[in-house]
Amino acid sequence: MNPIINSDELASILHYPELIIIHAGNNAKDIYDNSHITNAYYLELNTDMSDVPQDYKNGGRHPLPKIENFITVLQRTGIEKDSPVIVYDDKNASNAAARLWWMLRSAGLKNVQVLNGGLQAAINNNIPTTTNTSPERTSGNYTFTEWQLPIADIQEAETFTRKDKALIIDVRETPRYNGETEPIDTIAGHIPTAKNYPFANNLNSDGTYKDPEELKQYFIKIFEGYEPENIMVHCGSGVTACHTLLAIDYAGLNIPKLYVGSWSEWSRNNKPIETTRTI
Repeated sequence: MNPIINSDELASILHYPELIIIHAGNNAKDIYDNSHITNAYYLELNTDMSDVPQDYKNGGRHPLPKIENFITVLQRTGIEKDSPVIVYDDKNASNAAARLWWMLRSAGLKNVQVLNGGLQAAINNNIPTTTNTSPERTSGNYTFTEWQLPIADIQEAETFTRKDKALIIDVRETPRYNGETEPIDTIAGHIPTAKNYPFANNLNSDGTYKDPEELKQYFIKIFEGYEPENIMVHCGSGVTACHTLLAIDYAGLNIPKLYVGSWSEWSRNNKPIETTRTI
């Protein structure tokens, strides 16, 4: 299934009774209460889609939730194995929507799509929105036992820095990668040998994803000489990296490993750090 859906395509399936629409985000409820797609539900990045970290050294700022906890979240939304699910956020899928897409796919769900351009695209294309809370759905029964998409932990990330023919992709903004600024975490810089391909490269100027063929040619050049299992993508805390993983899937290529802990974990564990690496 195409992981991206455009507003006109969404408009044509809004009448499906089994359709589940999820507004995902940091402080999702506040944005949801202000305006959301009619019949959408909301999930919070920091609670529904992440574990609550006791120490950022162990898993970073947004570690994956325990599987049993995420199953409870899925069942609360009414999601079943074959449910069509549309995910969106207010940031062109650069934040929580892409993370939720990755989590749902990794939980074994296949019919999951992200709304191209997010909430603003829906508004611009006259998708019905409201401030009313959506009616509760009957709880679902979907379960899973393990994350099914490839994941790297901090030990494997460190191995990648010393491994021949391994590619570490850092999708953060270039000033953060260069170590010029760090607005969130405590130390600026990047993981040694990582190359910087900012997530914004995946987007057109209007905040929508570039054409899949254009993305395919872009990533083929980046991946040349590397096997999929030797490619790892990270960001600050395992959220925005999913934007690039979504773009890679949209391009029809194999989804690489996600280093969930990302810079927020690496930078707090006395690991080697580089600054201003050119590519």
